[in-house]
Amino acid sequence: MPRPWKPSKEQLIAAESKTVRDVIAPDLRVLFCGINPGLYTAAVGHHFARPGNRFWPTLLAAGFTDRLLSPFDERELLKSGYGITNVVPRATASADLLTKLEIVRGGEQLRKKVFRYRPAILAVLGVGAYRVAFEQPKAAVGQQEELIGATAIWVLPNPSGLNANYQAKDLARLFRELRDASEREDRSR
Repeated sequence: MPRPWKPSKEQLIAAESKTVRDVIAPDLRVLFCGINPGLYTAAVGHHFARPGNRFWPTLLAAGFTDRLLSPFDERELLKSGYGITNVVPRATASADLLTKLEIVRGGEQLRKKVFRYRPAILAVLGVGAYRVAFEQPKAAVGQQEELIGATAIWVLPNPSGLNANYQAKDLARLFRELRDASEREDRSR
């Protein structure tokens, strides 16, 4: 297993526009979808890698994992039927550097990916990105009415430590609701 390391300032700058390989397989229970990789994530090559990002602790708190995984353990998610992708693959210093057109095109590519891999649930982690990518300007957190084929769509808050609108306990509660829905979906298959 690769050992965690902290990228240098030069490595962060060089990560601009890089991509991070999806953690994906056919027929996942949940495909988590970030907005786009940050520079830290792109520099180390693993999803949700920036210190302070709450994705990994939230997965544990919500019961998706039985131990705290690190970004370097991301491929272990596949064993439990979970994966990770992004709306826009291009890394930026912050998601607000993405253009509306990039997000819309990313949404189109994401739909194709969902049709190809057929996850039971797509969980988009970012309300604003979902609203733009899926042309749903009034979408709120939770399960959406829209489907992609047979795939249900959930919108959850971005787990970035910069998202002060949601505290750790709120993220855990919302992610737990998704986990519960995923378990109900498994029983109905």
